[in-house]
Amino acid sequence: MPEVSLFYGIRITMFYSDHNPPHFHAEYAGNKALVDIQGGYVIRGALPSRQLKLILAWCELHRDELMQNWELSKDAKPLNRIAPLA
Repeated sequence: MPEVSLFYGIRITMFYSDHNPPHFHAEYAGNKALVDIQGGYVIRGALPSRQLKLILAWCELHRDELMQNWELSKDAKPLNRIAPLA
């Protein structure tokens, strides 16, 4: 599962040829969540409140890049790194 970003101990990844809706995987300290890219909400899983707020803010800032990576992943092409939240 390719890592597309890493910030504040939060790892963001995407699977190749994953199921719809477009989403990414976020992991922090053993907690995992699937986050809808378009809507910016948790589909499944849970994260601590502070980290979830950071992830959702990052998702909003990088929605276009995330969707580009989603399209790349459907074609099994290499994914682009996305800048971390600073």
